[in-house]
Amino acid sequence: MKLFLAASILALSTATAFAENPMVGGAPMFEDKNIVENAVNSADHTTLVAAVQAAGLVETLQSAGPFTVFAPTNDAFAKLPAGTVETLLLPENKDQLTKILTCHVVAANALSGDIVKMIGDGGGMHTVNTVGGCDFTVMLEGDAVKIKDGMGNIATVTIADVKQSNGVIHVIDTVLLPAM
Repeated sequence: MKLFLAASILALSTATAFAENPMVGGAPMFEDKNIVENAVNSADHTTLVAAVQAAGLVETLQSAGPFTVFAPTNDAFAKLPAGTVETLLLPENKDQLTKILTCHVVAANALSGDIVKMIGDGGGMHTVNTVGGCDFTVMLEGDAVKIKDGMGNIATVTIADVKQSNGVIHVIDTVLLPAM
């Protein structure tokens, strides 16, 4: 009986310790790969990957980090006014694109539990300071983590805690914009 119980506890703790990442964009996400290596495999993040490349941020997001990236989907980019993405991808708009993208990055490894705790400790809201110098507000609506950007837009985390070798990705449904 003791042997069975010990084996059961070991199996349970092993399963918990090595829980798999959620699939993103139809692709497996691997904890031993960095943010860029995983993002390029997601069919839902082709626009984000193109933007990261155009902004020259690939090397940065492949570095040691840690980073928390709020990763907008292709559908999130499609919500922007017509022509916005194409305009941002032009070389002459690299600075503006870089600003927007780095406003989706926090220089920490913040899993959803950490974010929810910060929200609770902040009385229902918490200000997040991003690498791009943006201040966004995170809050809860039911069980959903929401992020309010500098323009008043609200993004919802649709897939949380996609662990990476250099941080974590939280998939969001809206592009976060800095205050103008």
